[in-house]
Amino acid sequence: MTASDLSEATTASQSQHEQELRAATRVTVIGMVLDAVLGLVKCVAGAIFHSQALIVDGIHSFSDVASDFLVLGVMRVSRQAPDQEHPYGHQRFETLGTMILGSLLIAVGAALAWDNVHRLLTESGDIPLPEWPVLAAAIASVLGKEWIYRYTRRVGLEIRSDLIIANAWHSRTDAFSSVIVVISTAGAMLGYVWLDALAAVIVAIIIARVGWHFTWNSVKELVDTALSPEDTAELARIARETEGVRSVHELRSRRMGGDVLVDIHLQVSPQVSVSEGHQIGVQVVRRIRVAFEDIRDITFHIDAENDEEGRPTSPELPTRNEVRQALADCWGGLPAQSDLRLHYLGDHVHVELCALDPEEFGGQESEASLASKLSDLDWLGSFRAWRPMRD
Repeated sequence: MTASDLSEATTASQSQHEQELRAATRVTVIGMVLDAVLGLVKCVAGAIFHSQALIVDGIHSFSDVASDFLVLGVMRVSRQAPDQEHPYGHQRFETLGTMILGSLLIAVGAALAWDNVHRLLTESGDIPLPEWPVLAAAIASVLGKEWIYRYTRRVGLEIRSDLIIANAWHSRTDAFSSVIVVISTAGAMLGYVWLDALAAVIVAIIIARVGWHFTWNSVKELVDTALSPEDTAELARIARETEGVRSVHELRSRRMGGDVLVDIHLQVSPQVSVSEGHQIGVQVVRRIRVAFEDIRDITFHIDAENDEEGRPTSPELPTRNEVRQALADCWGGLPAQSDLRLHYLGDHVHVELCALDPEEFGGQESEASLASKLSDLDWLGSFRAWRPMRD
């Protein structure tokens, strides 16, 4: 990739992050305004028309306003472009925000469950009954929160943001709690006051379960949990079926916000050039990106052999300069014009030498004779000598 290509890719990434941030900000601000209006209406209506449940529901709406502020702050940080200190981006802040939001849902669900279990066990029947405006406020809350849930969830899916999706579900928990008010108010008007607390406990459990889902998924992401076995197997299959790939090993993946990062080792023929091996890796990346749109970064390592099997190649093997010096010591020198090719396979060095001037290098001396002088080199795997054809 050229410097121009890299600059264009960086600019495109920044533009995408800016568009995603604008979409997330817009839907969150709309939800925040709706939460504030509904919270005020429910608290006032609950106080005037004798509904403690509606007052609690209004407080829940105001808690949504606080969570919306959290979402705005986290999204602004997480959608920043990669920089020197965070070369992979800032999406983990989104993961952290999702975990916090999920924890808030668990806390809200637990508090609602505890409060309504207590009401179910201790509440007496000599309390003022709620009036019909409570039903109207609760139904308006259900409709408004269900609308903002669908709108927010759609945006979250479009920009691949777990935090926005989690906030959508937080909005729906407010709709659930308003459903409680509708049921409890209707039940109270019919004489079944206990329905209020029972319905509240059931919905509180649902709220806590949604919160647990987002919190646990965020924890798994923070500890670099891999893709599902099915997706991992599909990644390996795509790589194996790419021309030039002999096998795939050490396939690792992890999520970061809405993106996926992949590391993969590709075994190719030891006889191919470095550039051909790299090109095979580029083809693997291209095919994987077509199949998995949420994969942001793929790091591939080209292997000449499967380093998970057999004896690993030792880092103590001689370098190119050390090999040249060892050959020169055995033969009494090397031709000035020669091409040395080294293959590090099976914990040995396999040497190919092409001498452009045969007379400068042993004349008609056979390859076997040259190889015999290298018998004391314990790191040598094999030796081949190439000479140009005479006219």
